[in-house]
Amino acid sequence: MKKSLILVMILILLACFISSIAFSQEEYQYPKETTCFQFTAKRIKEPPYLVGLSNFSVLNSWRVQMVEEFKQQAEQRKDFIKEVYITNANDNIAKQIADIEDLIAKGVDILLITAISPTALVPVVEKAYQQGIVVVDFDNLVYTDNITSHIIVDQEAFGRVGGEWLVKELNGKGNIIILNGASGTSINAERENGAMSVFEQYPDIKILGKAYAHWDYAEGKKATENFLAAHPQIDGVWSQGGAMTQGAIEAFVEAGRPLIPMTGEDNNGFLKLWRKYQPQGLKAISTSMPTFCSAVALDVALAAIQGFPYYKYTVIPIPTITNEDLNKYVREDLPDSFWANTRLSDETIKKIFTR
Repeated sequence: MKKSLILVMILILLACFISSIAFSQEEYQYPKETTCFQFTAKRIKEPPYLVGLSNFSVLNSWRVQMVEEFKQQAEQRKDFIKEVYITNANDNIAKQIADIEDLIAKGVDILLITAISPTALVPVVEKAYQQGIVVVDFDNLVYTDNITSHIIVDQEAFGRVGGEWLVKELNGKGNIIILNGASGTSINAERENGAMSVFEQYPDIKILGKAYAHWDYAEGKKATENFLAAHPQIDGVWSQGGAMTQGAIEAFVEAGRPLIPMTGEDNNGFLKLWRKYQPQGLKAISTSMPTFCSAVALDVALAAIQGFPYYKYTVIPIPTITNEDLNKYVREDLPDSFWANTRLSDETIKKIFTR
């Protein structure tokens, strides 16, 4: 068991790094300086543990795959885990609060949270933490420091990298449209902030409009169709990803409009279309949020509860796919709903994503 735990810690150290982090939001600002490690004075509790995962939604395939990444990691750590509870709030704040209350009542030792709201969940998260539960958030965060650890994908960097690429492709001038995710989520706000920090530096970049398309294929396609009907000249698409860019590409093709530079994420449907239309001049970039962030969250929580050193702020670097390395990531043997940056075994992937 000791050898297994040492391996866990090595994997964490290799996969993640710590840095001074500051995410500025109106509701909350993370501390600008953090210590490299936070140490528990002693082991909080002996294994095995009850683990709860509070997921705010499984409304898209990224969230489904993220849960599977957690399940796979829990299976690999089964020597430390007695039982796992997974809840789904169906995109409802009140239900997620109730779900967390229920997990607390079940006596979970570890609580992992991907939050529907960065502020509405603060009281119940702090309640769990104050009761001695190891609480780790990831994906969509909760704006509180009364928590064991935050697993952070630098969403502002996500938006900024795509924005910088698009500006470069357009030589600093052109009309663009913006496809946002879901209003009110921390991810949406931070990705847009990152992109806007770039666009604001270029007065000749004109934003024709923004639409909330919830990272969804159908909504992304419809929003793009509306923009195409309203604007005869669109030079670029900055998209927050999900399956929206896949919908945007198809909207341009069906409208007979020239394909223009577009940003996206590592959704397989988008990657397939990107490769298909490369010969017709489609240029794109994929900045991605790995679905395995749930697995990282579990390993950090297991380290913390056993008194091992762990990061208070664990930053997962953002993988980027370019025109040059696109072929390494496209999976023609898998459906559009697959996400390329994964730690799932190929056997598990094929079980989940069957045609």
